[in-house]
Amino acid sequence: MNFIQPVDLEKISNDEESGETSYVPEDGLTATQLLNNGDGLTYNDFLILPGFIDFSADQVDMTSALTKKISLKTPMVSSPMDTVTESDMAIGIALLGGMGFIHANCTPEKQASYVRRVKRYEQGFIQNPVTLGPKNTVEDVKLLKTQYGFSGIPITEDGLSNGRLVGLVSSRDFDFLPCKDKGVLLEKVMTPLSELIFADTSVTLAEANATLSKSKKGKLPIVDKDGNLVSLIARTDLKKNRNFPLASKDDHKQLLCGAAISTHEEDRHRLSLLVDAGVDAVILDSSQGNSIYQIEMVKYIKQTYQDLQVIGGNVVTAAQAKNLIDAGVDGLRVGMGSGSICITQEEMSNQMTVLAEPHVSGSYLMAVGRPQATAVYKVAEYARRFGVPVIADGGIQNVGHITKALALGATTVMMGSLLAATSESPGEYFYSDGVRLKKYRGMGSIDAMENRASQARYFGEKDKVRVAQGVSGSVQDKGSIHTFIPYLVSGLQHGCQDIGAKSLSQLRSMMYTGELRLEKRTASAQVEGGVHGLHSFEKPHV
Repeated sequence: MNFIQPVDLEKISNDEESGETSYVPEDGLTATQLLNNGDGLTYNDFLILPGFIDFSADQVDMTSALTKKISLKTPMVSSPMDTVTESDMAIGIALLGGMGFIHANCTPEKQASYVRRVKRYEQGFIQNPVTLGPKNTVEDVKLLKTQYGFSGIPITEDGLSNGRLVGLVSSRDFDFLPCKDKGVLLEKVMTPLSELIFADTSVTLAEANATLSKSKKGKLPIVDKDGNLVSLIARTDLKKNRNFPLASKDDHKQLLCGAAISTHEEDRHRLSLLVDAGVDAVILDSSQGNSIYQIEMVKYIKQTYQDLQVIGGNVVTAAQAKNLIDAGVDGLRVGMGSGSICITQEEMSNQMTVLAEPHVSGSYLMAVGRPQATAVYKVAEYARRFGVPVIADGGIQNVGHITKALALGATTVMMGSLLAATSESPGEYFYSDGVRLKKYRGMGSIDAMENRASQARYFGEKDKVRVAQGVSGSVQDKGSIHTFIPYLVSGLQHGCQDIGAKSLSQLRSMMYTGELRLEKRTASAQVEGGVHGLHSFEKPHV
């Protein structure tokens, strides 16, 4: 039986005389009380109660762990989906402090080329720079510019990246050449060594940058005592460092880049190409990560590439997480059926399209997964005991959901639909009823599963009848992530300020100690929390 606790009126009276009160009734629920009662909750099913503010929003530290060895200054990563992340998205989000994961719905060589383009985009000392020889042609430079996006190429005696430097060529050396002269040899148009500014291997990065700035040249070659090319520094990197102070970089000042692979043995070749391209982390891309195939792949990677960070998943229970943690993963991806284009949790459809001979329509019954808020809390609470960071993947529809995911123990959030239809996402824009759109599809959709790599994610490449676990659709234009991501970051910082957390680590600590208080929302409370009572309104995308 519950009894009402007596209130010490004399103490309250004394507090009133001093101008302070010591009595504060308990309010809200802890995360344990809210999420350990057997109900499965989504981000919309609860709110976080406000705390005390004694700092400005821009003081909130967004630094958080992606894996055991990789930390990001912006706790946001892009999903490895073929309508979300290729090199442009990976470059853009890394410049803003996050990290992109290149999808695997392409050939291994193509995926590795995307990673290589990201890694070569911004660097300090560029090791093994792209080089050509004196007998190469102007056409060769144009092809490299198309492939990598730059045209400042060192020319070495033998065309190798460690050969003796003899000159440098850039687009300004052949801009005014007639098209018919594309076969002109580079030795005819390059800037010779005698006219170049270069430095020796004793130079520091700061000194090299100062030399570049003073000389107003585009590239600064670094050579050894024998005149052999050792590395290169680009002027454009100086500007990028100034414009993007939060950029995610490795020890060589290259942008961080991740990629997805399947658990199939033939993807070991894909993995080898990705490692050669400089990939920093791989995601084992599976809708259900608790499998012998994923465990074996994790063990293979950790034995073969000890420095490569491996993210396992997807998982939604502690039992699933245990097997992957025991195998040696450096991070976990949490979410199953919560994405806007994922239908793994759904139990029935009026009509379902499958690929078969003959054409088949009917109902489906998978009904597997977990509401995302509960999944994130359960897995994060378990994984933190072993120092394994958690990525909340799926169900993120707005900046409030990002705040809630991180408050429940996730260290980063992975976004698909939220980044689809940005300028940096793959695909072409089209118009429908006057609205500018881009295609967006789940990797478990029939459309995406035309490619074998996507089928492998759902263990369906040998199926005669393909059962969809995702759909295809379209998303309205959101503009560039260079505008959108800073909006999300600012919203997250204001959310943490309202809660009273000066950093994401403090936010998680408040949740685990019970200082963070939550409250369940009824259906009518969710209506009240949205826009209501207006004849009409306009809601901007950002």
